[in-house]
Amino acid sequence: MRVYLPATAADLTAPALSPRTAHAATAALAAALPEEDQEGLEVSASLCAADSSLVRLSRPEADGLADRRVVIAADVVPEHVRELAPDEDVLPGTVQVTAPVPWDDVASLLVDEAAAEADVRAARGGDEAAFERAAEADLLWYDVCEREHLAAGLTRRP
Repeated sequence: MRVYLPATAADLTAPALSPRTAHAATAALAAALPEEDQEGLEVSASLCAADSSLVRLSRPEADGLADRRVVIAADVVPEHVRELAPDEDVLPGTVQVTAPVPWDDVASLLVDEAAAEADVRAARGGDEAAFERAAEADLLWYDVCEREHLAAGLTRRP
């Protein structure tokens, strides 16, 4: 099952991706977006993960990390994915990945371009307008083999 894991630059240097809440093109997402085909559902799931990446960047433990959203697309065995019931706090397509994800299972990396840093930085500080602008920014696609080079380039500047 393809899942989109919200991440930060710190995850790019981890030996594996820790279990976490993620997003996927589930039946609940398809029901919520009946006009979308599979590709549209995948895009929606990746955008939800990008928003979740920004939430991760807003946590105190993310201080010092690069002001860029990171989404990691991975293929996870269905036994390691549990779909969460949608409610007022849980979007359709939200899943819980219950086991670490090895880098061999990662299909691609999606990362903000440098031009999005100012909006991501402001959104991290609670600026809702900046959050909306960041949500409109496209993420750049990277092959997983570019992970180390990408991680090295995402050091936060003072």
